[in-house]
Amino acid sequence: MIEAFIGLMSGTSLDGIDGVLVEFGIPGAPPAARVLAHAHRAFQASLRAELAALNAAGADELHRGALAANALAVESAAVVEALVAKARYERSRIVAIGSHGQTVRHRPHDFDGTGYTIQLNAPALLAERSGIDVVADFRSRDIAAGGHGAPLVPAFHHAMFGRGDASVAVLNLGGIANLTALDQGGAIAGFDCGPANVLLDLWCERSTGQRFDPDGSWGGRGHVDAMLLDACLAEPYFALPPPKSTGRDLFNAGWLEARLDATRARARLRPEDIQATLAELTARTVAAAFRAHLAKAAELIVCGGGARNADLMARLTAALVPARVVASDDRGLPADQVEAAAFAWLARAFVHRLAGNVPAATGAEGPRILGALYPAR
Repeated sequence: MIEAFIGLMSGTSLDGIDGVLVEFGIPGAPPAARVLAHAHRAFQASLRAELAALNAAGADELHRGALAANALAVESAAVVEALVAKARYERSRIVAIGSHGQTVRHRPHDFDGTGYTIQLNAPALLAERSGIDVVADFRSRDIAAGGHGAPLVPAFHHAMFGRGDASVAVLNLGGIANLTALDQGGAIAGFDCGPANVLLDLWCERSTGQRFDPDGSWGGRGHVDAMLLDACLAEPYFALPPPKSTGRDLFNAGWLEARLDATRARARLRPEDIQATLAELTARTVAAAFRAHLAKAAELIVCGGGARNADLMARLTAALVPARVVASDDRGLPADQVEAAAFAWLARAFVHRLAGNVPAATGAEGPRILGALYPAR
């Protein structure tokens, strides 16, 4: 039976909302899914600034967070309208929207042993505006079951990219880099290995005024500084065993500033040298994690915005020899659509009362049905 779902994702990079309209249950060999439309809506500067500010303690957070969630829902509804129009699809045929929301805090296991994760969202408002059922709040059930609530994409990666004849790995280069191991025997694992675009975009915007380095050409002109790279690699998170997850709570402006100050990098390096070093940091930490935990994989499939960064992809390719590095476009799903499609898949899993987490990846006590339903009517 063919079913249509919409997936919406706004990630750590804070660049905006990606949405896809996907049909699942397509007859034939897996992946049994087809993306009918993709839409991206960039955040307005004021909303982007407020979402970034809400990652840290500040005045009147509850009020500001509620209004930011409403604004996010309005933007999400506009993405839904764009998808329906692009695909010329009957709204009544769409089963549900999977809406991730915007993570502003991620502290699993901290403070009281359970911890928490917060994704700003207003799914009731999105259901009201779109006229479609909304499934949201995907991460909290996994945390309640002792997990990290992340990464949640490994099960989808298995559905889309898993092979019975070879072990492969999937790397999502969003704000954070996360890896999924897909063993040819069917075993799945995954974890966050460290920063990706969150630091690259931060430094690019601070240095050039541009929100990101589109193809990595600016950073590609820089030279890696060994002292700064070593200071970054000394971060204890990199040595932690999986399951593990991270975000802006750790890898943020303050983290970068501390290492720039400790090595006096700001005074002695060109801005593009710092950018090149941050790209090398991502490549090195991914390569180290790959070799430590995914060595059997002969191929690394890369998705997320970082897959469009030619400098970063070249560094990954060099660091991972002899493993083959390819963009997910070459395996049937464009790199900028994978995460949004994953939340369409998670919405489908919820509707069918199927587990959406992979305990080996999140550390949860077992498989759990993820999400909460906000009916349109």
